[in-house]
Amino acid sequence: MNTTPNKNNGHRARLRDRFLKSGLDGFLDYEIIELLLTLGTPRKDCKQPAKEAIKKFSGLSNVLDATIEELQQIKGIGPSNAFGVKLFKAISEKYAREKINPKNLLDSPQKIFEFLKEKIGTEKREHFVILYFDTRSNLISDEISIGTLNTSLVHPREVFSKAVLRSASHVVVAHNHPSGDPRPSPDDITTTKRLIEAGKILGITLTDHIIIAKNSYSSLMELGLI
Repeated sequence: MNTTPNKNNGHRARLRDRFLKSGLDGFLDYEIIELLLTLGTPRKDCKQPAKEAIKKFSGLSNVLDATIEELQQIKGIGPSNAFGVKLFKAISEKYAREKINPKNLLDSPQKIFEFLKEKIGTEKREHFVILYFDTRSNLISDEISIGTLNTSLVHPREVFSKAVLRSASHVVVAHNHPSGDPRPSPDDITTTKRLIEAGKILGITLTDHIIIAKNSYSSLMELGLI
């Protein structure tokens, strides 16, 4: 008699009990993916596909970033259980966006990074962001453009004309480095200095330029470059 379904069910129950008792503390990366795969797999063992996914994509975050099509390249992962992985990713991103209230909490480079990494941190193209703040440091609005730092998107005229229209007291600019290296380039520094000088003429302060990578950031203010 085949007892595999009962064996798998017992293993799943132990994983779920561990999670319910202490969250993901102590879970290995593949165990997290295994748990997600079980959401769309009634009886089949998900441990080996989870291990293969971690190996193929080199880590938990890259598995979560993989497309449905890429996940299905792993033997044992089909549309149904790949759905659990993508659902978790989408929910976690939505939760992170709603957890942060940008009107009140964007008062440090770290918090701005947490706010923006969900918007542009994993983008494969460069995105430029302008955050407009009022005199009480509440966020008035944010604007995202696709382009590079040497385009008209980052011309002082484009940045500060909108700041004037929004009656902004100060602005923070940010952009992502798709390479994953958040260190500012010479062009980043030059562009920042040009924006600072333009802002002085209009009485609108550029308080920071933050470079966003997938899991880290650089703040030109913290680096002493502003």
